[in-house]
Amino acid sequence: MTEQASKPHNSFVLIIHEVADYAKWKTIFEDAAEIRRQAGEIEYQLLADEAYNCRVVHFSRWTSLAAARAFFESPELIEIRRMAGVRAPDFIYLNQLEAGTL
Repeated sequence: MTEQASKPHNSFVLIIHEVADYAKWKTIFEDAAEIRRQAGEIEYQLLADEAYNCRVVHFSRWTSLAAARAFFESPELIEIRRMAGVRAPDFIYLNQLEAGTL
């Protein structure tokens, strides 16, 4: 592992999922902000597929991958996803190797 990857807060999660209703999902997502913060989420970006805006990408930075896994795999969050109309989530847990600006 590189020096960059071993630094604190260089853990990321990429989630790609479909939502039945973006407005409903977004409200539930916003309502969960405090529990996400308490679980270790530091910052996030939301992106939508250009051709299919019900495919949402949630890219977030976490205090650790262990914290992210514990949160995303918790029964509480599984229920929140169900209520939010999330279908077929795909979770990718990532360690940062490098970052740069061009």
